[in-house]
Amino acid sequence: MPIAVDLFRRVMGSFASGVTIVTTLDAQGRPHGFTASGMSSLSLEPRLLLVCVSTQSATLAAIQASETFVVNILADHQRDLAQRFASRVPNKFDDVIWQPGTSGAPILPNTLAYAECRLYAVHPGGDHVILLGELLDAAAGDAVPLLYFRGRYGVYHGGIASVLGSAEDWEIW
Repeated sequence: MPIAVDLFRRVMGSFASGVTIVTTLDAQGRPHGFTASGMSSLSLEPRLLLVCVSTQSATLAAIQASETFVVNILADHQRDLAQRFASRVPNKFDDVIWQPGTSGAPILPNTLAYAECRLYAVHPGGDHVILLGELLDAAAGDAVPLLYFRGRYGVYHGGIASVLGSAEDWEIW
């Protein structure tokens, strides 16, 4: 018998993760995107990452058609942007500044980092699919990362050398 949905969410939510916005352009050149915390590096040779997306996401079809996407890794000051792209707002890019990457896919400004990818493979994963992306371009800056933990956004203010930190080092909203 499978575990209860609430317990599953609580257990999986106990893994603090970074927050990303995955972006692409559709066939008409319109930008699409969604917030994702299910992202990970996968391989050095070739340079691959993976990101998980709901099969219900409108952005999924655009990614599959364009075969390119950007994973924008958010900094602590981008919580409102994360919430916007996690919502069902019809045009998430209204009043959002972005620049085209080498593939044309949107790169968001002032992020912690970004990885522009060519769609390498798509694998089923229940009510999600796992997109594998081969990196075409990337950049990383210095900022405090935006984190996601148990359904809430937060930041870690502790020093880089501190692995665990004290409770005062965490700020959860």
